[in-house]
Amino acid sequence: MKKSKLFVALLLVCTLVFSACGSKEDKGNNSNQGNGQENTGNNGSSGNGSSNKGSGEVYVYNWGEYIDREVIDMFEEETGIKVIYNEFELNEDMYPIIKTGAVNYDVVCPSDYMIEKMIQEDLLAEINYDNIPNIANIDETYLKTAENFDPGNKFSVPYCWGTVGILYNKTMVDGPIDSWSALFDEKYKNEILMIDSVRDAFMVALTYLGYDQNTTNEEELNAARDLLKEQYPLVQAYVVDQVRDKMIGEEAALGVIYSGEAIYTQRENENLEYVVPKEGSNVWIDGWVIPKNSQNKENAEAWINFMCRPDIALKNFEYITYSTPNKAARDLIEDEDIKNSQVAFPEPSVLERCKSFKYLGEEMENLYVNKWNEVKY
Repeated sequence: MKKSKLFVALLLVCTLVFSACGSKEDKGNNSNQGNGQENTGNNGSSGNGSSNKGSGEVYVYNWGEYIDREVIDMFEEETGIKVIYNEFELNEDMYPIIKTGAVNYDVVCPSDYMIEKMIQEDLLAEINYDNIPNIANIDETYLKTAENFDPGNKFSVPYCWGTVGILYNKTMVDGPIDSWSALFDEKYKNEILMIDSVRDAFMVALTYLGYDQNTTNEEELNAARDLLKEQYPLVQAYVVDQVRDKMIGEEAALGVIYSGEAIYTQRENENLEYVVPKEGSNVWIDGWVIPKNSQNKENAEAWINFMCRPDIALKNFEYITYSTPNKAARDLIEDEDIKNSQVAFPEPSVLERCKSFKYLGEEMENLYVNKWNEVKY
């Protein structure tokens, strides 16, 4: 799934840069290992659902398990554009592939801070919105949020979004939880699942301490590091995707999780509750972008337009459970509990206390990684 991300060790990035020109391992469960590419079918494409047939192909690079595979078939069926589809697990897996041009992908789905980085490095092409009339279905709220990392929405179209919060088991804690402080409470020793992600872990500590989650102040980072070091003996495990199954199986009392995963867990275990802590949190957006070296830009825009179609956005939302920014798709949701879910679609008051990650530059990236290593090793 999405979100196994946000600053991995520099060694991983370096390794990927050198290996990118060879075969690439596809991280998704349904991926084709070896050549880094997956041929999903014969024909297909985009638009408002019209039957106008396109030609050629489109190379798509997306998170693992981040689309309903039937959507790919539908795109090919409707447009005549052949999809070569591949998946990545981390933004940092994707970045060197695009940076080096090891594979000329036409459309990619990075996260907010990575989109900002790619814009700064001139890796992305401006989108021609004449080819994406379905942009009208994207709620202005998310387009405005996306301007924090993509001013003017020139380079990206929101695909999914969500928050970071605490998932807890009501039968295993002493009453409702509403603060990050629970993650540092000794009474939950060995019952805490901490997120194994540099920026997310520091976001928790920085926000709890009252600092900006995008701080570049080393004193504030040191305070967050010290708090995370104090937490270390209390943590049962550092996880990302594994938090889902562990919480469903009641192997821990509470853990840090992404909202889309929380929706799934609550379907599987009625004792689980999700909360965005009162101190604030992170709100993230993943968006479709077109690399500057795309060989099939119009086909990439056809793909993005298709993803913005209400019925397609709904189909993807129902499959991956991450919140859709597509207001027309939300109107189509039949399950009232999901349609009005405060996990999937929190009130504005919740989002007002959340911030998006910003790209802080390579030097600061390295500093965050080093501080995280001091916590864990």
